[in-house]
Amino acid sequence: MTTTLITGANKGLGHATARRLIDAGHTVYLGARNVERGTAAAAELGARFVQLDVTDDASVAAAVATVEAEGGLDVLVNNAGIEVRSPGGAIIGAAELTADVLREVFETNVLGLVRVTHAFLPLLERSAAGVVVNVSSGLASLALAGKGYPGVAYPTSKTAVNMLTVQFAKAFPQMRINAVEPGYTATDLNQHEGTQTVEQGSEIIARMALLGPDGPTGGYFDAAGPLPW
Repeated sequence: MTTTLITGANKGLGHATARRLIDAGHTVYLGARNVERGTAAAAELGARFVQLDVTDDASVAAAVATVEAEGGLDVLVNNAGIEVRSPGGAIIGAAELTADVLREVFETNVLGLVRVTHAFLPLLERSAAGVVVNVSSGLASLALAGKGYPGVAYPTSKTAVNMLTVQFAKAFPQMRINAVEPGYTATDLNQHEGTQTVEQGSEIIARMALLGPDGPTGGYFDAAGPLPW
C-alpha cells in the first residue's frame, strides 16, 4: 500500500487532497502544527495524524521518526504555505514590502519545504516509486508575472519552490518530483476570495501524487497541463 504525507493538511487544499488520496487507497499521514485540530481532521478522514511544524527542525525530525517506525514513506506532498498581508488585510506590494515580510513567508513556503524534503529523502529513496508534489502557484510563473496580482512575497516564494522542484528532480531522477498550481482556490490563505472550491483545487495535487514511475518529473502543471516557467 502507498503511504503519503501531506503537510498543512488539517484544512483547505491539504485536507481535500488527503480525502482524495485516501479514497484512492493511500495510507495518509495528515501533518499539522496544531495537535487538536490535526487529530480531529485525521479522525474525520480516516488518516493518521502526525504533528509537524515545517519551520521547526525538532518537529520535522520527530515526524520522520514516527513515519519511519510505522513503515516508511512513498509520497510527500509539500502543501503547507502562508501569505502575509498588512494589518488591515491589504496585499503587500513592492512599495510596502520589507525584508521581515519576505523572511516570514520564505520561512514556511521555501525553507520549510526544503527542511521537510531533506528530512524525508532517506525514506523516499527506499520507496520503489517515490513521489514529491510541491504545491506552487500560477503566480510563480515569470512568464505570466506581468499580469494582475500585485503582491510580491508569496509569488516570489513560489518561484523559488519551482526552482527547487527542478533541482530536486535532476538530483533524484528515480523519483517523480513536480510543482503544481491548484488554481485560485477559496482558502484561509486568500481570505476565501478564491473562485473555486478545495475539491476542484485538490484534483491536480492528487493527480500528481498518484503518478507512476513513467510519469513526468521536474515539471510545473495545472489541471490543464504544463505551465510556462
